[in-house]
Amino acid sequence: MKQSEELAATPLTPAQAFDALYGFCAPALVRQTYLLTGRRELARESVERAFQLVWQRWPEVAVDRDPAGWARVMAYEYALSPWHRFRPRHHGPETPVPDPADRALMAVLLKLPPSQRRTLLLYDGVGLDLPETAAETEASTPATAYRLMNARSVIAARLPDLADPSDLHERLVSLASTQGLRAAQPPAVRAGSERRARLWTRAAIAFTVALIGTTALTLRTAPTHYEPPVPPGAEVQGVPGRVGQGALSEEEVELREKLRKSMVSGPERLVPVGR
Repeated sequence: MKQSEELAATPLTPAQAFDALYGFCAPALVRQTYLLTGRRELARESVERAFQLVWQRWPEVAVDRDPAGWARVMAYEYALSPWHRFRPRHHGPETPVPDPADRALMAVLLKLPPSQRRTLLLYDGVGLDLPETAAETEASTPATAYRLMNARSVIAARLPDLADPSDLHERLVSLASTQGLRAAQPPAVRAGSERRARLWTRAAIAFTVALIGTTALTLRTAPTHYEPPVPPGAEVQGVPGRVGQGALSEEEVELREKLRKSMVSGPERLVPVGR
């Protein structure tokens, strides 16, 4: 008895505490996320990515008043991200639910707007009360109640046997439980989280080095003093236009003949001759 009390009093390591939280929350969260998306692979991926964030921020999550709710918010946000529509792996046909009644319920759920689907799942599926549902969906309590009533009315109109909220809750739990969805093992999730953190760290270091190199190159090639811009050229006014050469005068003709008769080279060419 004393030995068991000592073991119970032994504090858990961060990895053991994370594994305990994951083992308690992940299986049910995968089933809930499947009802939210209608895709098994996306549900598993969403839960795994959410708990990778939990492990990265474990000091913060460990002291949170609701660690399970923290992980659920991350999983739902990832599952409902609009970017998944651009991923080819999530465009293929999904294996339908075997039971026709469950298949009809699933079809109605997936036709609801994401906000109403999430509100209905939290309130009638998970069992949160209205203020908790409003806080988790980041909406006011009246808006949350409006979404819930609209979702229930759509389901009651198409599936009258589920008009009672208690019957709807049981069917949602049953539909999620019959899919045989399994979550990944906790060590694999922790290893994936650490690997992703290392990749982001390396990417941040590479970006920082590139930024420093770009800054150094800019400082080296940038001018060190101010050079005023060269003003644009202006047209010079008042310059006389070119004119053709006219006829030689008598004096110019006489001088030309005299130069032609003189020697081509010699001092006579260098000494002026007076007239």
